[in-house]
Amino acid sequence: MPIKINLWKKRKSVIFTWLISYSAVFIIPILMSLILYRESSNTLRSEIHRANNTMLQQVRETIDTQVEMMQRLSMELTWNTRVQSLIYTRMSSSDEQYTAYQVAKEFQMYQTSYANVDQFYVTWEAENTVLLPSSTRDYQAGFETIHDTGVISYADWLKLVKMNRSTIFTVLPRKDSAYSKQSLALITRLPAGSGSRPTGSVVVMADVERFNKAIAKVQSFSGGYVYVLDEAHKVLLSNTSTGLPPSVLDQLGRSESGVIYTKTSDEQSEIYYLNSEVSKLTYISVIPSKVYWQKAVYVRNVMYISVAISLIGAAILTLFFMRRNYSPIQRLVKVLAGAEAVQGSQQEGNELSFIHRAVSDTLSEKEAIRVQLQQQHNMLRSNMLARLLKGRLDGPIPLQESLNSHQIELLSEDFAVLLFFMEAPEEVNISISSIGPYEKSRLAQFILTNVVEELVGMRGHRGYVAEVDDMLACIVNFSSEEEEGRLQQLVSISVEAQQFLLERYRMKLTLSISRAHSTIPGIAAAYQEAMDAMEYKLVLGKQKIIAYEQLRKEPMTGYYYPLQIEQRLMNFIKIGDLAHAREVLDEVVDRNYGNSSMTSVTLVRCLMFDLISTMMKTIHELGEVDESFLAKHPNWMETMASSDTVKEMVEQLNRLLEDVCAYTGAKLDVSISKGRAESLRELINKVNVYVETHYQDMDLNVGMLGDQFQLKASYLSKLYKEQTGEGLLDYINRVRVEQAKALLGFTVQPIVDIGKLVGFNEAATFIRVFKKFEGITPGKFRELRG
Repeated sequence: MPIKINLWKKRKSVIFTWLISYSAVFIIPILMSLILYRESSNTLRSEIHRANNTMLQQVRETIDTQVEMMQRLSMELTWNTRVQSLIYTRMSSSDEQYTAYQVAKEFQMYQTSYANVDQFYVTWEAENTVLLPSSTRDYQAGFETIHDTGVISYADWLKLVKMNRSTIFTVLPRKDSAYSKQSLALITRLPAGSGSRPTGSVVVMADVERFNKAIAKVQSFSGGYVYVLDEAHKVLLSNTSTGLPPSVLDQLGRSESGVIYTKTSDEQSEIYYLNSEVSKLTYISVIPSKVYWQKAVYVRNVMYISVAISLIGAAILTLFFMRRNYSPIQRLVKVLAGAEAVQGSQQEGNELSFIHRAVSDTLSEKEAIRVQLQQQHNMLRSNMLARLLKGRLDGPIPLQESLNSHQIELLSEDFAVLLFFMEAPEEVNISISSIGPYEKSRLAQFILTNVVEELVGMRGHRGYVAEVDDMLACIVNFSSEEEEGRLQQLVSISVEAQQFLLERYRMKLTLSISRAHSTIPGIAAAYQEAMDAMEYKLVLGKQKIIAYEQLRKEPMTGYYYPLQIEQRLMNFIKIGDLAHAREVLDEVVDRNYGNSSMTSVTLVRCLMFDLISTMMKTIHELGEVDESFLAKHPNWMETMASSDTVKEMVEQLNRLLEDVCAYTGAKLDVSISKGRAESLRELINKVNVYVETHYQDMDLNVGMLGDQFQLKASYLSKLYKEQTGEGLLDYINRVRVEQAKALLGFTVQPIVDIGKLVGFNEAATFIRVFKKFEGITPGKFRELRG
C-alpha cells in the first residue's frame, strides 16, 4: 500500500530532512549554470575590452605619429642655426632683416619636408615679429593673418606664445585652413639666453581633421566617444561635446593604461585610457556598457533554460526516491515504540532522532549505573581508608571483607603514612577552561592520587590515598622483603611527587612522613605522627618535606627573649631607629629559629606574640595611641594569627616594625621641631628688643648683635631672615627711620643732628636710607608734614 506524504504535517520528520537534502543537489546545476554564465560574460567582456583597447591603440599610434612629426619639426626649428643667431645674437638692423629673410626662406624648405604639418611659425619677442615660411610679420599682423577668426583674442594669443612653460598642446583657430577652422598646436618655448634678452616660441599646427579621422573609427566600431587630454587633463580633441566626470579625471595617471567603470550621461560606461608614448597626452574612449550586455543576453537565456530543465528533473526524482525510502524507516519506528509512540514521534521530532534517542537512552542509563557504582565504590573505599587512619576499626562489615571488596591486597603488616597539604590550590594549572573551582579541586586530588600511588608501586610497595581533613593521606604498605632504608624510600617518593606536580601542574605541596608501624592498628599511630610532623610547617616553612623521625633526632631549644633584649628593642623603637631595631629582631629570630635550632610550635607562637606585645607597649608609652597609630592598624593580631609559617610571621613583624619606627620617628621629629621653633622665636624677640633699645648706638650692626648673642653674624642674619622674612640690617635701619620720622615731625632740629640722634654717623647715609624706606628725602618729608 503506497504511503501518503503530507509534507507540512511531517515538517519535523525525516522525510522533510530528505527533501531538504535532495534539494541541495539542485545547487549543482544552478552553480554550474552560474559559473558558465560568469565565464561566458567574462569572455565577452575581455574580448570587448581587447577590441576597444586595440582601437584606442590605433588612435594613439595615428595621433602619436602626427604629434611626433610636430615635435621633430619644433625641435629642428628651435635648433636652427639662423634662428639661434637671430634670437640670441645682437645684430645691426640690416643684419637682423637679412637673417630674418634667410630664416623665412629656410622655413619654405621645412614646409615642403613636413607635408602633414599645416602651419608653423616662430615668434621673435625682441622685435615683436612672427617668422613665417617666406615672410615675416609683426605680432598684430601675424595674429590677424593666422588666428583671427573670432574664437581667440589677440591678448590670449600673446599669453600663449609668451608662456613660462617649456611645452604645451592646445587648440588654436586657423584662419587659412581649407578643412577645419581648428588646429592642434604644439607651442615650444625657446630656452632663455645668457642675458635678459627675451627669446620667443615655436608654434607648430596640424588641422583637427587629420585627428578626427582616426577618432571616427572608434565611434563607428563601438559607438563610443574618444577624448584626447593634455598634461593637465584638459580636453583637446573629442568627438562629443559631453565632458568627462571629475571622478574619472582623478583616477587618471595612476598607471600607463587601464579601465574605469563609472556612470556618464545617466548610463553605465566603461572607460579605457592610454598614455601617449611620445608626449604627455592621454587617450580615452568611453564605451556604454549596454553594448556588452546586449551580447550577453543570449548566454543568460541559455542559462535560464538549462536551470529550469535541471530543476524539473531533480524534483521528479526527489519525490520518487522519498516515497520509496520512507517505508523502511516508518516500519522500524513502529517496531521500537509501537503505533502510538510513532504518531507522537512524527509530531514531536525526526524519526531517526527518535531511533537514536531510544538507543542512546538505553546506553546512557547503563553508563550512568556504572559510573554511580564506581563513584560509590570510590567513596566507600575512601571512607574505609579514613577509618583506618583514625583508628576506627570496628564497623558493620569485617575489616578483611572490606579490604577484599575494595581490591586492597596487603603485602605485609608494616605501614607508614604520607600526608600531603596543597598550598594555594587556586594556582594549580589544569588546562581545562570549562570546569569550575570545585571540579578543578577534585581533578587535582585525582591527579595527585594517581601520581603518588604509581610512585609507591614503582618501589615494590602498595599505596592507597584517601582524603582526610582537607588533606590527602597515603597509606604505604611495605613489601615483606624490604625492611631497611624505608625512610629514604619514602623521602624519595615525596621528592619525586613534589617536583613532578610542581613542574607539570604548578601544584605546591607540603609533605610529612611518619615512621613505619606494624599491624593495621599501627596505621592510626602513623597518621598521628604525620599530623604532628605537619604542624612543624609553622617552623620549617611551606613546600617542605618533614619527616617525624628527623624531628625526634633534632634537639629542641629553649625560649630566648630576655628582658634586656626586650628593653633594647623598645629603646630603638622609641627613637625610630629602624636599622638597630631590625638587628635586635633578627638576633632574636636567629637564636630561636636558626639553622641548628628546633623549637616547638607552642613556643614559636608565644615568641611571636611577645614580640608584638613589645611593640604595642612601646607605642603605649609614647601616648596618643587611640587617636593615632593603633586606631589605623586594628588587625595586627589577626594577621599574625593567620600566618602559616615562621617566615610569614617574621615578614609581618618586619612590616609592623617599619610602621612603628616610622610613627615614633615622626613623633620625635615633631617634638624636636617644636622645641627648636620656640627657641628661635625667643631669640628673635630678644634681638628685636635689643635693637629697639640701642638704635641710637652708632656701632649697632649685625656683627655687634652676633657678639651680643654669642652667634656668628652670618648665621644670626640667616636665622632672622628665615623667621621674619626681613634682613637684620634692614630691620635696624627701619627702626632708626621710624624714630627719625617722629623727630622730623615734632622738632626743628637740623637733619644732620636728627640722623646722629637715631644712630647714623653721616648725614649722607641717613638721607640715602631714609629715601630707600620712604621714597623721599628727610627734608621733603619735613615739608610735607609741616
